[in-house]
Amino acid sequence: MQIVFLGTSSGAPTTKRNVSGIGLRLMDRGAWWLIDCGEGTQHQIMRSVLNISQLEKIFITHLHGDHLYGLIGMLASRSLRGAETGGITLYGPKGIDEYVQAIMRISPVHLQYPLIIKVVEEGIIYEDDTIVVEAAKVKHRVPAFAYSMTEKPRPGAFKIELAKEVGIPKGPMYAQLKAGGTVQLEDGRVFHGKDFVHPPQPGLKVAFSGDTIPCQNMVRLAQGADMLVHESTYVHQHLELAERSGHSTAKQAAEIAVAAEVKGLLLTHLSPRYDIEDGPITLDDMLQEAQEVFPNTQIAQDLCVYEVKRTRLL
Repeated sequence: MQIVFLGTSSGAPTTKRNVSGIGLRLMDRGAWWLIDCGEGTQHQIMRSVLNISQLEKIFITHLHGDHLYGLIGMLASRSLRGAETGGITLYGPKGIDEYVQAIMRISPVHLQYPLIIKVVEEGIIYEDDTIVVEAAKVKHRVPAFAYSMTEKPRPGAFKIELAKEVGIPKGPMYAQLKAGGTVQLEDGRVFHGKDFVHPPQPGLKVAFSGDTIPCQNMVRLAQGADMLVHESTYVHQHLELAERSGHSTAKQAAEIAVAAEVKGLLLTHLSPRYDIEDGPITLDDMLQEAQEVFPNTQIAQDLCVYEVKRTRLL
């Protein structure tokens, strides 16, 4: 997986950062998913490694404008690609369907591809042969959800050297063993698939907080994730502002990462007040605050690509 940040600012864009939008690139599928779509997201997509034609799914965390106002324009622009684009499924809180339908009714948008809109409830909202998507309610000023994407375990690698060593001929017998079956050689020896396949490989897991104050649902959803992307609107010195506006501090995001036992933390949704090099409090201060609690923390940068790497078990 790759996480591509299309916007990391909170509330309003700056000269360095756009408002919320995150691409999740699923390398094995040749596709990507979008989490939130603030104003200007389509411009950021054009500047990034992402291809708008390969967008499959969109997950909206909540209906505040800095997470939503780029949606209709992006969908309309994608339609200009014509028949080459596949359909999109849009997930979001109650009201997402009314929002899209109202704008398309008042300012007609004729999409050249199917758009399916699904109103989110807690629990598993999507599952196929390779991945599971779960939504969890978080605590913000409006109904809001966090999302996790978890790959299913993959079959372990076939122990081809062991098969050669014991004299099993290449061909159908290899396939039988890889599938967990049993084979018998002409000399009478019997071999079982479980002895020739490594243990299943765990899939990757990523979690995205959206906007929220710290809550147990976020800890549960992110449990064991390879990467947690968590909002970090304020430094802890401004905790009162965070609580008043329904946001988290960098320290609180790091505490969520510790409690959820994640492997890495990326901070986003950063207040522009800290993005001033000679300001009284800077993003370097925010990063240090988080790293004191959870060392493997980074501050996300617009258009940067962050690899989520698989740990292979042998």
